[in-house]
Amino acid sequence: MNSTALIAEDEPLLAQALKSELAAAWPQLQVLATAGDGRSAVREALRLLPQVLFFDIRMPGLDGLGAAAELADRWPVDEAPMPQLVFVTAYDEYAARAFETQAIDYVLKPVQPERLRKTVLRLQQALAAQQQQQAKPAPAAADEALERTLAQWRELLAAAAGNGASAPPAASTAPLKMIAASEAGGSTVRMVPIDEVLYFEAADKYIRVLTATNEYLIRTPLKQLLAQLDPEIFWQVHRAVVVRSSAIEAVHRDEAGKLHLDLRGRPEKIPVSRLYGHLFRAM
Repeated sequence: MNSTALIAEDEPLLAQALKSELAAAWPQLQVLATAGDGRSAVREALRLLPQVLFFDIRMPGLDGLGAAAELADRWPVDEAPMPQLVFVTAYDEYAARAFETQAIDYVLKPVQPERLRKTVLRLQQALAAQQQQQAKPAPAAADEALERTLAQWRELLAAAAGNGASAPPAASTAPLKMIAASEAGGSTVRMVPIDEVLYFEAADKYIRVLTATNEYLIRTPLKQLLAQLDPEIFWQVHRAVVVRSSAIEAVHRDEAGKLHLDLRGRPEKIPVSRLYGHLFRAM
């Protein structure tokens, strides 16, 4: 099976090692390009539309998780099917355990030929199934194939975000009740009840905390914040946005097919990423 791939790896020697091992394990695979950072990976992926992405989790600037999340939104599904996604990670027992238990794929650094062959076999099977699905003319078949790929991406991103780092998984904690946050533009710290928060939005080094009447700032990374929120109450709807589910008043689809939310008590519209569109399947 002739297929195409893009490698995103910030260490040139490791990128070349992966490319060489792929040539041995999958001679029919053409590596179209190698990117050294997340932004370049997104740009090259959208230009070349490869069938497989090998993304290093940790890269300067935009990391592999951020690059994948951005591509999930921007991928031109009318031109090419969503690619298969494989994360590349430094050897770590916690990362390996996370990915293995999810039955999704990853490549360890340094590249292990036997493990890579298993990954290649899974990719070949997934691409073959994707081609069979494409052969069906019904639009519903294409939608089904897209949703299946998006579900795989969601699982992979969740596993990588939760356990793909080089540290043990953090012990579970009780959901937040109060947030110590700074007033926007000021130096005063307020104790904000979590029950008043309508949504969180990641912005540069901060997270904006929005209530019906106020805006605050915290420095907690979104990944860390998510681990402290009740998932039944707060839904992630975008790589940078988490909303209170009970505050959702309406869901709109624009002319481009993208979803936006209206929240009770807030005037702005909240974008919904393609990755999380399944939450609003009725639309």
